Parts: sequence; C-alpha cells; structure tokens
Amino acid sequence: MKKIETFNKYIKGDRYLWAFISLLAIFSFLPVYSASTNLVSTYGGTNTVFSYLLKHALFLLIGFFILLFTQFIDYKYFYRMSIIFMPIVLILLVFTINQGKEVDGVNASRWLHIPIINISFQTSSIASLVLFIYCARYLAKKKKKRINFINSFFPLLFPIFFIIGLIFPANGSTAGIIFISVLILLFIGGYPIKGIINILLMGILFSVIYIYSVIKWGDKNPIHRVFTWKSRIEKFLDNESEESYQMIQSKTAIVLGNKFGRGPGKSVLKAFLPQSSSDFIYAIIIEEYGFFGGVILLFIYLLILLRIMVIATKVKNYFCSLLVLAVGLPIIYQALINMGIAVGLFPITGQTLPLISAGGTSMWVTFFSFGIILSVSKIIYYEKTNTKIV
Repeated sequence: MKKIETFNKYIKGDRYLWAFISLLAIFSFLPVYSASTNLVSTYGGTNTVFSYLLKHALFLLIGFFILLFTQFIDYKYFYRMSIIFMPIVLILLVFTINQGKEVDGVNASRWLHIPIINISFQTSSIASLVLFIYCARYLAKKKKKRINFINSFFPLLFPIFFIIGLIFPANGSTAGIIFISVLILLFIGGYPIKGIINILLMGILFSVIYIYSVIKWGDKNPIHRVFTWKSRIEKFLDNESEESYQMIQSKTAIVLGNKFGRGPGKSVLKAFLPQSSSDFIYAIIIEEYGFFGGVILLFIYLLILLRIMVIATKVKNYFCSLLVLAVGLPIIYQALINMGIAVGLFPITGQTLPLISAGGTSMWVTFFSFGIILSVSKIIYYEKTNTKIV
C-alpha cells in the first residue's frame, strides 16, 4: 500500500498518458542505439555508440524531471506565463537570427549557444510553445466578447506574425507547422472564419514576398533556406527526377523491413542514411521492426491524440481545454509529418519524431508540453471526487 501511495504522490494526472509517454521513451533506446552507428562514422572522434546512447538517456532523464515538475504547476501559472515570456522569446529569436550566418557548416540562425555551460538550444521550440499558450489565453479571455480581425490585430495577430516571421527564414518547415497549428487553434477557439482566411492569406502573401525577394536579390548563404526549400520541393514534385540521397535510403530501409522487419539492431541502412537517429529514425524503425512495428508506433501516437481530446473535452475550464489542445496537437502533427516524410508523402523538412528521436531542446519542450496536459488532467479527477487539488 505504501508503494502505491508513494507512486500516487508523485505521479499525477492521466495514467494512460503517463503510460504512453513512458512506453515511447523506453522504446526510443532501441532505435537510437541502433541508428547511432551513423553518428560515430560521420563525426568520429572519441564518441562511441554507447556514449550517444548515454547522452540520449541523460536527455530523457532530464525530460522526465521536467515532466514530473510541470505536472504539479497550477494551470493559472501557465495563463500568466505566456504574457511574461512573450517578450523574452521575441528577444531570443531576434538575437538567434542575428548571431551569425554559419557555424561549423550548420545554419547558426536556428540555434542559440550558451558559451558558459556549452549548450545550444533551438529557440523556435520554446517560442512556439509560448505562442500557443498565449493564443489559448487570448481566446479564453475573449470568449464572451466579439473578436474580429481589426480589434485582435495588435494583441493577437501581431505577436503571431512577428514570432513566425523570425523563425521562417532559418526554419521554414517549423514556421509552417506553427502557423497551421495556430490557425487550427483559432478555429477551435471560435475566432471568425473570415478572420482566419484573412490571416491565412496574409501569411501566404508575406511568405511569397520573402521567397521572391531572396530568389531575386538574395544569395545562397546558409541563412537563406529558400534555395534548399526550392530544391527539395522540385525533387519531390518531379517524378522523373532522381530523388535525394536521403529519401532513396529511407525508402530502401522501409522496403527491406517488409512485414516483420530484420530484427532489433540489424538495420543495414542506418550506416548510410543521414540523420538516421533523428529526422529519419522512423525509416530505421520500420526496417528493424517491419510494417507492423511502424503501424503500432503510429497507433500509440493516435492513442495519445485520443487522450488529449478526452482531457480537453472533460475539463470544465475553457482555458484549460484550449491549453491542452494548443500544446498537445502540435506534437501529434510533428509525429505524423516525420512519419510522412520517411515514407515519401512529404518533402524533407527536418522534423524529429517526438520522444523517439535523439535530441535535446525539442525533446524537453515535448516533455514540458505533456507536463502541462497532465497538470490540467488532474483537475478532472479532483472535480469528480470533489477534493482539493494538491
């Protein structure tokens, strides 16, 4: 009994969601350990497959600490947090995009490096989460008031376009996912359809102007990703062109996987497929665990989506409902896009597979997002039992 009481003391919120998160995190060790072979051969040095696995374990451990801590935070603090952190993330994004053009062959405009502790993090991951919470707050606050395009422009639309505009030049795919996620959230939150259409048209117009300007007068500097996007889209749309090396290797891995896979750790393509431990880890999973393994993984993400919908519909507080959808749905979008890229449904975008791919910032933001959902889900239990939230 004491063990159960101790477990209940630290594990709050939806038990099913806890189970799915833990299942994905534990399973991630197998494909990350297998796919890390590519990192060893690419970067060499003193790093081994085991060291990459240890690093992944450390990131997961920190992620679970974030999850445990966040589930105890009252939802009211998230309501206030978005206002406080909005100017902070704007400053971080401006600083990130202006800090440099290229570092060690990588676009530095995506990452912010902290020299003292020698850690780099993707500011867009944090900025998107703050933006989602901010939008949920605004929609909940204006629930009983009339919202239109004009009166919501500066308090809502200006921050949306400002943040997405700062992310777009260096990370177009992430900016696109954020933009679509915001539009869906606005629709769910009761924002006028006419206004959503205007926002969509504005987003398309600004994107076209920027892309045209870079192609016409810009250069092929790494900070301008337009030429990379153009190349990827052309290859994706042209059936007669030779597919990119990554996509060829990804599809080959999937074909080799067949129905039941080659077995754990027996992937052949992991040594040849770039980003096999992050962007294309789903292809390695299918190669080793087969079509059925890939379907089971997809099913788990759909079960997480189901729990998100259940929590959002059962909680009585309107802001909490929007908050759960705002931070939860983008995780599922990202997972589906990552899987779609691996099987050739979408052009390559560089999106990782949540809770599975090796990584840092994105993984921690995902854990924080789930912590928010668990924080809200515990309200449902206490509402049923008429007990005080602790």
